[in-house]
Amino acid sequence: MKILAHISKIIVGLLFIFSGLIKLNDPVGTQYKLEEYFEVFATDFSHFQHFFEALIPFALYFSVFLCAAEVVLGIALLVSYKPKTISWLLLLIIIFFTFLTFYSAYFNKVTDCGCFGAAIKLTPWTSFGKDIFLLVLILIILYKRKIFKSQPTGFIVALSTMASLGVAVYSIRHLPIIDLLAYRVGASIPAQMKPSEPLRYKYIFTKGGKDQEFEQYPTDTTLVFKDMIVLNEDAKPKITDYRVWNDEGDFTEQTFKGKKLFLIIKNLTDINTAAFPDIQKLVTDVKKKGVEPIVLTSASSAEITQFLTSHQLSIPFYYVDATVLKTISRSNPGLWLLKDGIVKGKWHYNDTPTEEEVLEDLAK
Repeated sequence: MKILAHISKIIVGLLFIFSGLIKLNDPVGTQYKLEEYFEVFATDFSHFQHFFEALIPFALYFSVFLCAAEVVLGIALLVSYKPKTISWLLLLIIIFFTFLTFYSAYFNKVTDCGCFGAAIKLTPWTSFGKDIFLLVLILIILYKRKIFKSQPTGFIVALSTMASLGVAVYSIRHLPIIDLLAYRVGASIPAQMKPSEPLRYKYIFTKGGKDQEFEQYPTDTTLVFKDMIVLNEDAKPKITDYRVWNDEGDFTEQTFKGKKLFLIIKNLTDINTAAFPDIQKLVTDVKKKGVEPIVLTSASSAEITQFLTSHQLSIPFYYVDATVLKTISRSNPGLWLLKDGIVKGKWHYNDTPTEEEVLEDLAK
């Protein structure tokens, strides 16, 4: 049992560090997931609606705390810093995560829990199974906690806490250090909207109370269709919801033609306006160099028209789904540079580029 407890300690510590580091790379992504949970709970638990709605503005703070806590607790466990206290804290946090993943899986809510950020996508039931596995290991650690001797490693835990918070703050004030999203620099958007290879299916029909499987759609009209399963899931398009439109129609294909600098304005409620003088200058400069500036937004026509006028930005705007904009840019506003559908640049409003930087990225 002692050997099992030591193995459990290593596995739990490494998994917590791995999970936390991935999410610290993109704490805004975890913020969005927490906001989804709070919105779902506000609806499903109507008696506590106001409580969960009141938590939404603080989702980013919860995100940083939870992501940093995973890393710090994992390191503390591995270096045997106050193992009894750490064991109980690990139990509390895994119970919280297990509840979230069970709720997602059982009620089909927030179908991607974001357990490993954008790096690894898990189904809700897989996420729940992973948390049950960790829960069992943590219970073993807790049961045998007396065999772990506390070591004077507080300075390591303190350093890991400061480093974790530093990574989180950097990612929030700029962009994720490693962009794992489909709209990252170097990615071809139109290519990711198509299957990487022809999709293959398995068709399931019933006849006489028995299931029959076919690789080709059968012509027998006596069969009753039951299900259709994709055999090569990895070949599915990575992007399925990117669509750009205005009141005149769809504009999606036009975004893949030529050089375009998109100003991402997700909404007007929490937008940072401090960078707009630099953005205004950039827009004016790149226009002269053959780069077309365009606004992508989920705000209403009246709101965005008034906003652009007040900031002296005379550029066209188009609509994009709010969730897609959150995936494209983690900042509000953000800048996104495309050349023939390939992402050439991506900037936080704190890092608004110069005309020269934009042209340099387009030339790469």
